Amino acid sequence: MTDFYEFGWGDSFHFAPRKKGEDFWASIRRCERNFADRLELKPGMIALDVGCGVGGPMREVSRHSGAKVDGINNNAYQVRKVETYNRKLGLDHLCSVMKADFLNMPIPDSSYDAIFAIESLPHAPDKRQAYSEIFRILKPGGLFVLHEWCLTNRYDASNPEHLRLKFGIEIGNGLPELAPVPEVISALKNAGFELLETWDAALDSDPETPWYRGLEGKDLSLTSVPRTPIGRAITNLVTRALEALRVFPQGTTAVSTLLNHAADDLVAAGRAGIFTPLLYAKARRM
Repeated sequence: MTDFYEFGWGDSFHFAPRKKGEDFWASIRRCERNFADRLELKPGMIALDVGCGVGGPMREVSRHSGAKVDGINNNAYQVRKVETYNRKLGLDHLCSVMKADFLNMPIPDSSYDAIFAIESLPHAPDKRQAYSEIFRILKPGGLFVLHEWCLTNRYDASNPEHLRLKFGIEIGNGLPELAPVPEVISALKNAGFELLETWDAALDSDPETPWYRGLEGKDLSLTSVPRTPIGRAITNLVTRALEALRVFPQGTTAVSTLLNHAADDLVAAGRAGIFTPLLYAKARRM
């Protein structure tokens, strides 16, 4: 799945609010720079990216702020990629990664000046445990900023189509049950954080460029093709042929198909307004 994500999404596995006239890549980098600014990062500070993927956000945050950024990831394949990319881009003096479970981090208390998580914590089966662990390793007075995947107040658990979309997003993205917004906010507070601000950043997008536009096929550029419905269908056909020829490992087509269905469910849930991947929250450890 990592390779498919990189093929369609580059090195930053997340969505972003988009301004009118802004392309996909510009929105992603602006989102990451905003995280650095909201964390008030500067040279000499050390931040942690919780669930860092292949390291795109941590590198942009570090480049923008001059701060050192560590990443944590429990996927050995992705950890190796982070190390390689950091070295090739000449950022290994500022960016590093460790393989560990973010529910049980082998990090001393009060280690970091700031911590961020960009759409990684939906994978945590226990929100309060995840936030409590982050609270523990954050220095007193330090800031924590995140984007979370959440069900909005328009989600209706008695609506069969809403249930189908919710389940499709969970299965297609390897997630435990999606949480409603109030559950996320409550978990942050119960972990000990002072909540400074929160809103659905999906609503910051221009109506012509919603967060799911990259999956709709409305971006007309060569680099956007792998994310579009037709591009994803072509990719599926190619992987099927190469898997049959044993060029790709068995199961590649199944993964491609799973991701295609997940993308369609994300778009449908976004259009219905029942789901957001961009619940923004900024909190402080007192």
